[in-house]
Amino acid sequence: MQDIIEAVLSDEAVSGDFAALPVPDSYRGAFTLKEEAGMFEGMASADKDPGKSLHIGEVPTPALGAGEVLIAVMASAINYNTVWSAIFEPLPTFAFLERYGRCGPEGARHDLPYHVLGSDLSGVVLRTGPGVRRWKPGDRVVAHCLSVELESADGHDDTMLDPEQRIWGFETNFGGLAEIALVKSNQLMPKPAHLTWEEAACSGLVNSTAYRQLVSRNGAGMKQGDNVLIWGASGGLGSYATQFALHGGAHPICVVSSDAKAELCRSMGAEAVIDRGAEDYRFWADERTPDAKEWKRFGKRIRELTGGEDVDIVFEHPGRETFGASVYVTRKGGTIVTCASTTGYRHEYDNRYLWMSLKRIIGSHFANYREAWEANRLIAKGRIHPTLSAVFPLAETAEAVRHVRGNQHSGKVGVLCLAPAEGLGVQDPETRDRHLPYINRFRAAAML
Repeated sequence: MQDIIEAVLSDEAVSGDFAALPVPDSYRGAFTLKEEAGMFEGMASADKDPGKSLHIGEVPTPALGAGEVLIAVMASAINYNTVWSAIFEPLPTFAFLERYGRCGPEGARHDLPYHVLGSDLSGVVLRTGPGVRRWKPGDRVVAHCLSVELESADGHDDTMLDPEQRIWGFETNFGGLAEIALVKSNQLMPKPAHLTWEEAACSGLVNSTAYRQLVSRNGAGMKQGDNVLIWGASGGLGSYATQFALHGGAHPICVVSSDAKAELCRSMGAEAVIDRGAEDYRFWADERTPDAKEWKRFGKRIRELTGGEDVDIVFEHPGRETFGASVYVTRKGGTIVTCASTTGYRHEYDNRYLWMSLKRIIGSHFANYREAWEANRLIAKGRIHPTLSAVFPLAETAEAVRHVRGNQHSGKVGVLCLAPAEGLGVQDPETRDRHLPYINRFRAAAML
């Protein structure tokens, strides 16, 4: 691995030098074990400790297939799907790998007794498989997490509709929380040259997800002047949604859980911020009974911040805890667009407020390659900025997962893989200097 690291850090190494490097037979990664998939059975979700299920160790390097690329991973990041994987909820991800394995020899490589996790990376191309023409060894790249086969006609208008669509590092093996990763060539995008490895690694999944959910015609189709309610507006997803709303001429109403997170939103330019903790919104009277009075109190507070207007779009991802309120506060004809359910999958809402007011609920899952490419292009141009707040070494991946699961963070939590230190990988210092206060916004806030 040291030869690979030295080549990446060198200013003189060219494509041929990377092609000549031997690919190691094994590499270190963060993985779960199939034999331990039942270790948390009978335990409450809050008691499941990722430190017991996540292992750091050597795993064999996978063979390259057609259209695939081996990446030397410099940095990665934690997403909520890694939290789910680590606590085996809502089901062990080995079920996904087994299903993939039944698809044929290419998929069978993923059906292993271990699962290397992670759906983000920044790094350098080591090897390309047959049929790869766009990328070559030595290319600096980031990856999005959409893995598709595209043998069905269903996915050729929107690849997210491919019946064989999977999320890399969650529903496939050989993910990004490792020293080497296996991806399809159409997952790759150019690394933004003004960012460090860890900064570049933190945006792929969440930035693309927020772009499709808010901006794309496949999502809410946000337009100038829209009032957009953003749950968790300083978190991994919400911090990008807030930026898209602000730069797209919309009016974000940012919902957060502390004064510090409220200040982060204001530092991004948001003016309407609701601190749920301070204002003590409780949308459930008990675990089975929604409290409609709290929905109404929340709606009244939103109108105070918007000059009497309801929201056009709700950026939903908490799920069960907030969904009833989201449906209620959306304006007549408005849209609730949801991409996750981090507080629970079984949603309850009063359907009268949906059907009688002609509201729409749109399901939005990650992004297609074009959407991911456009979202990454905005990062590269300095229009949207990474929201990295903390960085852990690969050996401490479990602790990084605990941070995300416990909502102890703002923005994104990064992981150094092959990168020997933070701050490396910048090739465009001039652009970086222009945007440095924005790039460092979440890191600076975390140090206060």
